[in-house]
Amino acid sequence: MSLWTSFFIAFGALLPLINPLGSALVFQGMVGDAPGSVYRTLARKIAINNIIFLAVFELLGAAILNFFGISLPIVQLTGGIVIGVLGFSVLNEHDAGANSRDKKKESEMLVEESHFEDYEHRVFYPFTFPVTSGPGTLVALLTVTAHISDRTLKGNIVAHVGIFLAIVVLSVAVFFCYAFAPAITRRIPASTAHGILRVMAFILMCIGVQIAWNGLSVLLKGVLHP
Repeated sequence: MSLWTSFFIAFGALLPLINPLGSALVFQGMVGDAPGSVYRTLARKIAINNIIFLAVFELLGAAILNFFGISLPIVQLTGGIVIGVLGFSVLNEHDAGANSRDKKKESEMLVEESHFEDYEHRVFYPFTFPVTSGPGTLVALLTVTAHISDRTLKGNIVAHVGIFLAIVVLSVAVFFCYAFAPAITRRIPASTAHGILRVMAFILMCIGVQIAWNGLSVLLKGVLHP
C-alpha cells in the first residue's frame, strides 16, 4: 500500500472522530474566559500530546491491549461511559468566567497565571483524551492499522508513516482551532455560540453512549449466544 493511500485512509477515518472545529467549541466551553496566551499554550501542548499519544497507540495499542487481556468491546464500553459523562458535564455547566470581563487590566497577568495553573494539569486528561481523541478514535486507529498492514516490512513502514502523517496534519488543525477558539466563538453571536456549544456537548454525550452501546452489544452477544 502506498504512502498516500494509507494517509488518506487514516485521515478520512480519524477526521470526523477528532473533529478539530467541533472539539474546539467543547474545549472553549471547558476553559472559559481565559486569556489568548493561555489558549495558545494549552493548544500547543494538546497538539503535541495528541501526536505522541496517537503515534504510540498506533504502534503499541494492539500489543498493550493483548498484554492486559483487554478486548476492543471493553475499550468501547469503558471509554464511551467516560466521554458520555464528560459531554453531560459540559452540557449542564454554567458559562465559565463570565465575570472576568469586568476585571482591570492590571490583574490580567494574575488571571493568566491562575488559568494556566488550573488547566495545565488537565492537558492530557480530559483535553487530549477524550475531548480531542476519544475511545472511538483509538478503536478507529486500531482498525485502520490492521487494515493497511502489509506482508512486507517495507510496506508496513510506509503504511505506518502514512498514518503518522495523518495524525500530524489533524493535530496541527487541532492546534489552530483550539488556539483561536475564543476568536472563532466571537465571530458567532453569543446566543448562537451558547447553543452550538450545548448541541456539541449533547452530540458528544450521544457519541459516548453510542460507543458504549457498541461495546456492550458485542459483550451481550457473547453472553446470550455463546
